[in-house]
Order: sequence, then C-alpha cells, then structure tokens
Amino acid sequence: METHRLIREIIEEKKKRTTRLLQRLVQEDSVRGNESKAQAIVIEKCRKLGLELDIWEVNENDVKDHPFYRCDRKEFKGNPNVVGVLKGQGGGKSLLLNGHIDVVPEGDRKDWTYDPYGGLIKDGKLYGRGATDMKGGTVALLLAIEVVKELKIPLKGDIIFQSVIEEESGGTGTLAALVRGYKADGAIIPEPTNMKIFPKQQGSMWFRLRVKGKSAHGGTRYEGVSAIDKAYTVINSLQQLEESRNQKVDDPLYSNIPIPLPINIGKIESGKWPSSVPDLAVIEGRVGVGPWETLQEVEKEVEAVISSLKEVDSWFDHHPVEIEWFGGRWQPGDLSRDHEIVEKLCYHAKEVLGITPIIEASPWGTDGGILSQGGNIPVVVFGPGTTEVAHDADEYIELDRIYQTAEILTLFIIDWCNKQS
Repeated sequence: METHRLIREIIEEKKKRTTRLLQRLVQEDSVRGNESKAQAIVIEKCRKLGLELDIWEVNENDVKDHPFYRCDRKEFKGNPNVVGVLKGQGGGKSLLLNGHIDVVPEGDRKDWTYDPYGGLIKDGKLYGRGATDMKGGTVALLLAIEVVKELKIPLKGDIIFQSVIEEESGGTGTLAALVRGYKADGAIIPEPTNMKIFPKQQGSMWFRLRVKGKSAHGGTRYEGVSAIDKAYTVINSLQQLEESRNQKVDDPLYSNIPIPLPINIGKIESGKWPSSVPDLAVIEGRVGVGPWETLQEVEKEVEAVISSLKEVDSWFDHHPVEIEWFGGRWQPGDLSRDHEIVEKLCYHAKEVLGITPIIEASPWGTDGGILSQGGNIPVVVFGPGTTEVAHDADEYIELDRIYQTAEILTLFIIDWCNKQS
C-alpha cells in the first residue's frame, strides 16, 4: 500500500509536465514520412530518463525477406525507430512496451472543430490527431517508466520501450525492431482500448479488385457494360462473404462486437467522363482476419468468392475480376485470457480503477501479431485512448485515463519484472 500511495503522489506531481509532453507530440504532424520531429521529442524524454538508446533508420534490406514484411514505402531516411532500455539486475522477466509514433492523415480540416495539430485542452480532454491513437498511450508508457525510476525500486527484468514508425501502414517499424533482436518475456501495446484488455487481436489485409466493363457513349449506354454496375455485384458478393464468415464466429471475446471480421470497402474509382460508360472500376478494401485464422487462409476464401462470380453473372466468365493483395498486412494475435500477463494486468487494473476491466478481442489490427507470431512474445493490448474517435475528426483523449494507465502499468512493471524468468 505504501508503494501504491507513492506511485499516486509521483503521478500527481508529474501531471502538468506529462500533459505538456503529450501536447508537444500532438502538435507534430507525424503522418507517414514525417515522423522525425515527434521522434525527436521522444528521444529527448528517453535521454532525460537515462534509458539506453538505440536510434536507427529502417533499412528495407534488413526486413524484405521476412514473411511478415509488406510495405510500399521504400524510403525511411530521417525518420528513425527509437528503442530505450532500462536494464534490470538480472533474473527477472523482461517487458516490451511498444507504441507507434505515426498517425493517419487528418482528413478534411473543415470537419474539425479544433486545429488537428493544436493540442487544445478543454474539459479534461486533449484534442488532436494522434492524441488517442496512440500518442496518449506512448506518454503513459514513458510516465510509468519515469515513476519506476523515481521509486528507486530495483527491477530484475529489463524494460524495453519502443516508439516505432509505420504501424498504420502494416507494422514495418515493429518488424524492424524484432529483426534487430528486441524480444521480451511479455509485451504491452497501449493502443486505444477504452481501458479494456485485449489478449486477442484481429488481423487484416488490404485488397484491390479490378472490375472490367465495356465502354460506350452515354447516349447509347445499352451498347456498353458499366463497370460500376458490375462493381455492385462484386461488392454484394463480398457482403455475403462477410455475413457468412461472421456467422461462424463463436469466440466469447467477440460477443459484444457487432462485426468481428469486417470486410470494408474503403475506396472506389471508376469512369473518366460523364457521357461515357466506364470500362473499369477499381475497388480497394480491407478484410479482417480472426485470431484463429492465417492470412493465407482468408486470402483463399476471398479469392474463391471472386472466382465464383461467373456463377452469379456470366459476364465474369470472360471478364474475370483481377485481385491484388497490396499494402498493409496485420498479423492476428491469439493469447489465452488465462495467461499470466493477462491475469496480472487485470489484477492491477482493478486495483486502480476499482472495477474488473472488460476482457475482449480487438476489433482492429495492431503490431501485436508481429510480436506474438514473429517473436513468440505474449502480447496484451491495453491503453487509455477512446476507440470511437480514433482516425476521426476531433480526435481526443481523456487526460485522467493517461494517468490511470500509467498507475496501472507502474504496478504491473514492478510485479512482472521482479518475477523469476
């Protein structure tokens, strides 16, 4: 109890500086290819904490042969990965704390009430792109490490803090850190879970479909075949596949998620002229992969549906839809809810929050699958952000959730890292 009281006192004393750190991070527009200034702030903080730093630029040659590598970005210069290590005394369990610094674009600024890179604080919330996904989580990690250091409680196991690039595009930053040799006895990723604990993470893949038509003058459109009309058929078949796939889901951790394995159509392009029948439609989307599945299995399932379109419409018999798997690929993660890392995190979360946290499966992909499948590391996703506003306009995070997360993680770190490995 004395240690817990001290943790709360230290966090209380550091709230203003922690909030300012998050504000500075949010004020840096760290979209893909522009991560360097935000990483510089992280590096500055790690140096103040006395962590052993490893700062390097991802080299495609180091990761291109790994089966999990799938990235259309070739240039990483000037935008490094950052790892900071707090060495333990030996004999304890190591812990990897993984956060990503990249954010998705802000979209149409007219949809924002506040400046997406202003870091405005109002009514206990900090607004801005990346506040919830996931700079708030990263700041919680750094605060927990800072509290551990200030407590001067010896740790047996190492703490490995990571601030990686490229999570939003498929996880190249985390993969590069794994290939570089960073592994641990357990890992926590503070993505926006609303303080829920996710031992399982959905995987996902991006696909591109080329749907062919036949061009003609719009005045005699009956002489052509609209690729847009044919695209409706394709999308309808994918919707039916989504429905059938989700009817088979019986994992109780997905019971509160309306669509555990979504197939999302995110982009459609077709046509060059209003008075012409379009001869090509390009559909891009994302398919969810269950923790019990492999990406290859789901690929085959989607490809089978695309191949069977000719049975729905004879047009596709001579004009088959072309499918391409491109861009991001997030590996699923599957950890038993009875695993020690889940139980310990749940115990300390209840200790801080006063209620037993909800344990669910993640409805989206994270870098957790790379760590668990690629490094055989048990991974839990748990963080302070708000799922509903991630990637949306007026993204925000409740500041109190950051402090609570840091409190939980501090207790967990002391417990976990002092257990015999």
